[in-house]
Amino acid sequence: MQEKTGISQRRACRLVGISRTVLAYAPTANPANEAIQARMIELAAERRRFGYRRIHVLLRREGHQANHKRVFRLYQDAKLAVPKRKRRRGIAVERHPLTLPETPNQVWSMDFVMDALSNGRRLKCLNIVDDCTKEAVDIVVDHSITGDYVVRVLEQAAIFRGLPTAIRTDQGPEFTGKALDQWAYRNGVELKLIQPGKPMQNGYVESFNGKFRDECLNEHWFTSLAEARVRIGIWRREYNEWRPHSSLDDLTPAEFAARCRASLPDSASETEIG
Repeated sequence: MQEKTGISQRRACRLVGISRTVLAYAPTANPANEAIQARMIELAAERRRFGYRRIHVLLRREGHQANHKRVFRLYQDAKLAVPKRKRRRGIAVERHPLTLPETPNQVWSMDFVMDALSNGRRLKCLNIVDDCTKEAVDIVVDHSITGDYVVRVLEQAAIFRGLPTAIRTDQGPEFTGKALDQWAYRNGVELKLIQPGKPMQNGYVESFNGKFRDECLNEHWFTSLAEARVRIGIWRREYNEWRPHSSLDDLTPAEFAARCRASLPDSASETEIG
């Protein structure tokens, strides 16, 4: 009003209906509020799914004197609102060319293959393949396999083979959950996620899956989980130690792996085997 009409501040305040003291009021920082807000930020970082009500309870337990309205105002000022969980969609990742690793344990690929018992109950097979040697590192068979289950399988495999430098997977929930992500971070293993709906970006394990289904799953009618594990375990050993692989100059994966390790320097070879 003053800019457009040139009237005095006193008259403008009277016309608007506010006092001049309200207009001139400048909030001052409250050390108590700053301390509470700083603690709220720390609690929100530790408990990311806690809203202001739970944080208010934690603050009261610690002896902070603040009612829920004050906590809510400071919570909003710090922009600590808990984000709503959205429906899971594919993770946007950059496409990486599918290159052939030069050494064993450089890149492993993982994928699931589904089958069923004779009674119709589902079987879930986790295939782990070394991209360089084409070895079936492991084939785990169960009715259900979670992210924690995948981590236990990898830890078991690492006892005998060592850890890979990277693991390539699709974006299934077992591979994108916290369990595998935290395990990979602790052990310095890079997780390579392929783009959604692009299975051939994980072509080495897809090729293995086709052989596995054609030569094993389609040839047997499993009556129990125990039988499936035995027969699949036998096929895995034959695949690694007896079956010639055309991309390996008709060597078996085990023979090709032995040749690769023999060509490595002694220190690197010991690391791979350990």
